[in-house]
Amino acid sequence: MNTRTFLRCGVLAILAATGLVGEAVAQQYPTKPVRIVAPFGPGGLVDVLARAVGEKLRASLGQPIVVDNRPGSGGNIGADIVAKSEPDGYTLLMSSAGILSINEALYSKMPFNPQTAFMPITLVAEMNMLAVVNSASPIKTAGDLVAAANKDPGRLNFGSPGNGTTGHLGMELFQHAAKVRLTHVPYKSAAEAVLAVIGNQIQGVFDNPPTVLPHIRAGRLRALAYAAPKRFALLPDVPTFDESALKGFEASSWFGLVAPAKTPRSVVNLLAKEAGKALREPDVEKRFADLGANLVGNTPEQFSAFIRAETKKWHAVVKAADIKLQ
Repeated sequence: MNTRTFLRCGVLAILAATGLVGEAVAQQYPTKPVRIVAPFGPGGLVDVLARAVGEKLRASLGQPIVVDNRPGSGGNIGADIVAKSEPDGYTLLMSSAGILSINEALYSKMPFNPQTAFMPITLVAEMNMLAVVNSASPIKTAGDLVAAANKDPGRLNFGSPGNGTTGHLGMELFQHAAKVRLTHVPYKSAAEAVLAVIGNQIQGVFDNPPTVLPHIRAGRLRALAYAAPKRFALLPDVPTFDESALKGFEASSWFGLVAPAKTPRSVVNLLAKEAGKALREPDVEKRFADLGANLVGNTPEQFSAFIRAETKKWHAVVKAADIKLQ
């Protein structure tokens, strides 16, 4: 071994001992394509968000961004791929709220620990839920819904895209807050649940705006209330729950970008910075505002704190409702 090689090995040994190898490599990041795993099928909101952010990151990072759809098991299959990937910034996850804050409480066995498997990068978007009923329903306000549920506990049937989904848990959170009892009817998708409301097979749903907005505008559904601190810009005449029936009631789906644990901090910070810029691009803002999504783009530290708070909230809901999935 010559002197130059010996010195180089010595430097690398020192860097490895101090945990700086990853940071040294990160200074050149990225040097090859980056993959964003979307753990749900093509065309859904997670997929659409991953592609929109990926398109902007391609331009700012100067490397191809590949969106890889890996659906199944409530998002756990795709998330597990990322959790077990090299922590080098080249495999990322566009996660749902379920993966990071709900599934651990729902599933009897998880392939990874969501609290330790990932490095949060940025909260990408939030979508607050709407409570809707058939437009011909005698229930016209959130107050009417509470009164009807109190009058005959369990008689009102509310659908969701399936057991343990945010639509289901939003309904459970409402029952807990209002101290009422509804009957949950799970469907295979949000679209099926909404069609059941339109067909008068069930009384209502709690769901995200993209699924219900077209039917509200067409007069087939009536929005009772919006589960957010402020009114929904696309439906300014619909009150919040806080205004109409339940003080402080909020329920939302959310989506965020994460990397495998131990990804170099400089890579995480760079991705958070560039993703934040992407979310503030006028064309991206307009595209998702039209869907009812609130784009965020916060810091890794802010996103970490948000995940902890959401995990605490939703775990309590799952426990109170005694929901378990295999």
